[in-house]
Amino acid sequence: MLVNLFDFNLPPECIALRPHNPRDEAKLLFVPENGPFEDHRVLELPDFLNPGDALIFNDTKVIPAELEGTRVRDDIRAGVHFNLHKREDLSSWRAFARPAKKVLLGDRIEFGDRLSAIISEKGDAGEVVLRFDCEGQALDAAIAEVGHVPLPPYIASKRAEDDRDKTDYQTIYAREKGAVAAPTAGLHFTDRLFEKLDTKGIERHFVTLHVGAGTFLPVKADDTEDHKMHAEWGVITPELAEHLNAVHARGNRIIAVGTTSLRLLESATDPDGTIRPFSGDTDIFITPGYRFRAIDGLMTNFHLPKSTLFMLVSAIMGQERMQAAYAHAIDNGYRFYSYGDSSLLLRA
Repeated sequence: MLVNLFDFNLPPECIALRPHNPRDEAKLLFVPENGPFEDHRVLELPDFLNPGDALIFNDTKVIPAELEGTRVRDDIRAGVHFNLHKREDLSSWRAFARPAKKVLLGDRIEFGDRLSAIISEKGDAGEVVLRFDCEGQALDAAIAEVGHVPLPPYIASKRAEDDRDKTDYQTIYAREKGAVAAPTAGLHFTDRLFEKLDTKGIERHFVTLHVGAGTFLPVKADDTEDHKMHAEWGVITPELAEHLNAVHARGNRIIAVGTTSLRLLESATDPDGTIRPFSGDTDIFITPGYRFRAIDGLMTNFHLPKSTLFMLVSAIMGQERMQAAYAHAIDNGYRFYSYGDSSLLLRA
């Protein structure tokens, strides 16, 4: 499909630079498959769910993946910015370098006094592999010391990162370290909302997908068939797969909280709808025409024009339906992107 079909005009003032406080009182746009759109608050989410339905959250934890380094080559030093986006092994990370032309294969990069790395691979579009001089927990600790919160570019271009972002850009249930971008649909959840879900008998389950910086990369191709997704690592345990199959077997719904949970679930599901255990990389790219196997709905924030995530929500509800929903959101003061408001997409 042509990428331009997923374009729309977004006024700059619609971009949220801070999350709503409290988180669970952000706006929630209910988008049914048919009928009018409904304006609500996230705290009302349980009203749309039935006892026994299952919400699937991504428990990945954002690490400080923005690194400012100095390239050392002979007597020449130059500053280089890196966005870590996928761990390769105990001592190596795949990253985007900026400006990439400043680094060559074999260059040494210094990150302060405690950490250094070698450029062990250099690929297309500014992608490199950094092989650090330490590994495992020692590397994690060093990155935590020198790194910064990896705010999305549409926020970072408008203001600097600060201490508030260390908690604002993390879900309250984040557990598994490894993401370089937050699963932002989950940022709306609070203990108060969890209590309301529990009272109604809504199940909560957790998968892990370490979100990569590739989620922010623009689609440069003119046709969706020519776009390459970056792989992200995820896991669904055998116990959870078995339980989710039972949810569908008894007639209840599986609702993904965020596109990351959705993409992992769909990657793990057979054509007949059976959810399998999963551990590994996924680069699934969902566009209109995709036949969903695992999920019955999605809770998600509002995404960029011509982005792979707007293509994904268009695959769920239909391209014209989502264009109309986003037009409604813009006209009614919804806030977009990572710190913005939310939507609930439910299929019939």
